[in-house]
Amino acid sequence: MDRKVRVRFAPSPTGPLHIGGVRTALYNYLFARQNGGDMILRIEDTDSNRFVPGAEDYINESLAWLGIGIDEGVREGGNYGPYKQSERRDIYREHVKMLLDAGKAYVAFDTPEELEAKRAEVPNFQYDASTRMSMRNSLSMPAEEVKRLIDAGEKYVVRFKIEPGRDVEVNDLLRGKVTINSSILDDKVLYKSADDLPTYHLANIVDDHLMEVSHVIRGEEWLPSAPLHVLLYEAFGWADTAPAFVHLPLLLKPDGKGKLSKRDGDRLGFPVFPLEWHPEGGEVSSGYRESGYLPEAVVNFLALLGWNPGDDSEIMSMDELIAKFDLKHCSKSGARFDYEKGRWFNHEYLQLKSDEDLAELFVPVLDGHGIDAASYPKEYIAKAVGLVKGRIYFVRDLWDHARFFFAEPVEYSAKDVKKRWSEDMPRIMGELIEVLNGIDDFSSKNSETIVLDWIASKGYHLGNVMNAFRLTVVGECKGPHMFDITELLGKEETVRRIRKGIDNIKPQA
Repeated sequence: MDRKVRVRFAPSPTGPLHIGGVRTALYNYLFARQNGGDMILRIEDTDSNRFVPGAEDYINESLAWLGIGIDEGVREGGNYGPYKQSERRDIYREHVKMLLDAGKAYVAFDTPEELEAKRAEVPNFQYDASTRMSMRNSLSMPAEEVKRLIDAGEKYVVRFKIEPGRDVEVNDLLRGKVTINSSILDDKVLYKSADDLPTYHLANIVDDHLMEVSHVIRGEEWLPSAPLHVLLYEAFGWADTAPAFVHLPLLLKPDGKGKLSKRDGDRLGFPVFPLEWHPEGGEVSSGYRESGYLPEAVVNFLALLGWNPGDDSEIMSMDELIAKFDLKHCSKSGARFDYEKGRWFNHEYLQLKSDEDLAELFVPVLDGHGIDAASYPKEYIAKAVGLVKGRIYFVRDLWDHARFFFAEPVEYSAKDVKKRWSEDMPRIMGELIEVLNGIDDFSSKNSETIVLDWIASKGYHLGNVMNAFRLTVVGECKGPHMFDITELLGKEETVRRIRKGIDNIKPQA
């Protein structure tokens, strides 16, 4: 029987979750859900020096906002906990002892200063089979001396003993077989007595094995560590149950070369974090949520950065992504981060929302501009939104396109006044008021028919009259269909605004 699919997303709480990490979490989630498996969230907090308060909560909130469901984790619990590495010290100590007892690892007492001196002395120094016997460790020192130093409380590390000259094969489901000779690998530190915690390499292997992880889907930056992990699985005798590896391509800069960074977002004006990040005493970093992106748009956008569904589909819900997701369609090369495409996805998802749902999202924007949204019927706000939503990329854009439905113009576009407001326009607008007052059915279609017939009968220039009409009501010569606007505003408000325009707009030379 095949193993149950169990994947893990294992971020470190060292700061905000980068959008590249979000994509890794998303791919793990899609793969797990498609295969009826479990999604584990494991917090890798073994680097106590880099721990940032609030980062763990940020990670959980980000995944929840995006709809990336977690089956097991610190918050959710589960049968394979603890799910925070700092709470698994006893487990790691036991496995360090297993390697030491089997002669697969050794204790080293070299100080940072001694290591630095050796690097200065030996070009391209590497702590490995060719150098380890010249260093201070349990392989080069008498056992009594090693015990004395440990008993005396001297700080030490445990290093993995790698035998040179062996071709190590890594079978990657995306990249195929990757072979690396063990001679280029150094004896990695697996444990530090200073904080009684393992390094990433040991903790990762032990946790993946004990949590029965079937697939490790992570960024390609971890590919160089894969041979070491293969050797560790063998050293523990777990080779037959080792997970399958998938190393995803990097997210690349929108322009130029290299990996996407926060600096790129700051430079080009887009977020690189899912949520706004407020570091203690530092500068606030923008987030996709606070910038007005819908979570489903962000998910859809990220899913297609390094993966394709095998057809021309672009707009896909989470359920559709789950149904279509296939690791075989992941790219091996980096994906350029097209943030403008992200804006397009947000626009498309806003169009899919009903006018009523968009109106609900618009209410806080109205309140933020001093408009008492509660004084307007919900139907009114929804109709206003429906007339302009095709022009927006974010909910906040609705204010720029629909403000005139809630606030009369206080100034008029100088460019449009110069072009459309002639000396005789106040008189013509006065005539228009009389026409509008005579209309009983103020619906868009009926009003348009009557007004256009009047313009034609008077021989007036259609464009000049209609643009002047729009100028008085909207404040500028742009917006949705004019008679859709007047139908929603109503006759009384429309006429009042025309009168105000006649009184306040002055022709420009």
